[in-house]
Amino acid sequence: MKNLIIAAALASAGFAGSVLAQNIAITGGKIYTQTDQGVIENGTVLIRDGNIESVNTGSAVPQGYRQYDARGKVVTPGLVGAMTSLGLVEVESWAGLVDASVGDASVSHSGAALDVSYAINPDSTVIDVSRIEGVTSAATTISYTDYLFQGQGSVISLNESAEIIRPRAFTVLDVSGDGAEQSGGSRAALWVTLERLFDEAAALSEVPGLNSVWEGLNTRADLEALQRILSGEMPLIMEADRKSDILQILAFKSRHPEIDIVLMDAAEAWRVADQLAEADIPVIMNPEMNLPDSFEAIGASIENAARLAQAGVRIAVGMETHNIRLATQHAGNAVANGLSHEQGIASLTSHPASILGVSDRVGSLAAGKQADVVIWSGDPLEVTEYAEQVFIQGQPIDMESRQTQLRNRYQNFYEQEKNTSQYIQP
Repeated sequence: MKNLIIAAALASAGFAGSVLAQNIAITGGKIYTQTDQGVIENGTVLIRDGNIESVNTGSAVPQGYRQYDARGKVVTPGLVGAMTSLGLVEVESWAGLVDASVGDASVSHSGAALDVSYAINPDSTVIDVSRIEGVTSAATTISYTDYLFQGQGSVISLNESAEIIRPRAFTVLDVSGDGAEQSGGSRAALWVTLERLFDEAAALSEVPGLNSVWEGLNTRADLEALQRILSGEMPLIMEADRKSDILQILAFKSRHPEIDIVLMDAAEAWRVADQLAEADIPVIMNPEMNLPDSFEAIGASIENAARLAQAGVRIAVGMETHNIRLATQHAGNAVANGLSHEQGIASLTSHPASILGVSDRVGSLAAGKQADVVIWSGDPLEVTEYAEQVFIQGQPIDMESRQTQLRNRYQNFYEQEKNTSQYIQP
C-alpha cells in the first residue's frame, strides 16, 4: 500500500511539472531574431519545453499554447550581460565577505586558478533587479584581486537558481596601469611576468603531480587554467584603454595566435580599429565613455562603438553589475552617435553570446535555442521603453524586484497619507 501511495505521488508530481512547463506563443510582434531570418514584422515565436520551437511570419498558433499578444511591441532575445559580478556582490563597500573581491590565497600565485563558479549566490537581489529589465544571462567574475589575473569567470542564467550555463568560461587580465600596480608597479614588469607565466605553462605537457617537487612561477592550479587559455578553450579578456596598451595586446596576439583574446574597456580602441578587426579581436565596452577619466583615456570618443563596428569589430555592451539594466541606454546612445540600430541590438544579445562561447544556447531566437525572450513596450534602445514581460528558459518570470517592492510600498503609503490627511483651507 505504501508503494502505491508513493507511486501515485510521483505521478501527480510529474503531471504538475508538465502543466507548469507551458507551451507559449508570442504573437504579432516585431521580432529581432539575431539570425539569418533578420527582423520579422508581425511574427510569432513558439516556445515548447523551455526552448524555441519556431520563429515564423504571421500569427497562426497551434492548439495548446498560451498566447501573449505582442502587437505593436518589440520581441528580442534575452539580453546577455557582457561583464558583471552578478551573484558575487550585494553591497561592494560592506565590511563583511564580498565574493567579488579576492586577497591572498595560497592556491594561486597569479590569480589564474581562482574560480567563481563556487561562489555564486542565486538569492542576490541584484539578479532580480537585472532580469526584470530584460537581462536573462550574464558573464560574472571577480572585480578585484591582489593578483595579475582576476580568476575564471562563469556565464550564468538569471533564473531562480542562477544556473551556470558555462563554468570557467573566461579569464580576465588587466594590462592597464591599474594592472601594472599588481605587478611591480610598471608595465615593464607586467608584460615580462605575463610572458614567463605562459612560457612556463606552454613548456609543460602536463601539470606536475602532487608528489613531485614544483617551484614554478605558477601553482599547479594556475598551470591548468593557463593551459586552457593557451589551447584556445578559454578566452582571455584583456583590459586596456590607451592605444599603446592595445598595441601591446595586438603584439601579444601575434606571438600567441592560438589564444582567443577579447579586449575590454577600450576607450581608445577606435584609433586601432582596423588592426583589431584584422586580428579578429572583439571588444566589450561602455560606449558612453567619451571623457578622459584618466591619462590612459585621453582619446576617448563617443563615436568609439560606431568606428569599431564600421571597421568590422564585434562589440558587446554591458559592463556593470548593479546597473547592467542600463545597457540598453548605453547601446541606444551609441546608435545616436553612429552605430547602426542592428549593431546596437547585436551588442546586447548575439555578440556577447558569441564572445562568451554560449551562442549555441542564448543570444538569438532560433529553433532549439533556450527560450530567453523579452517583450518590450517599444524599441528597447529608447529610454522611455521598458521590458513588459521576460521569459527565461520558456518560463514567464515574476516582473518584480526589491526596487519595485519599495516603489509600491512607498507609493501606497503616500496615497494613503494623501487620502487621510486633513488640509487646512486658507
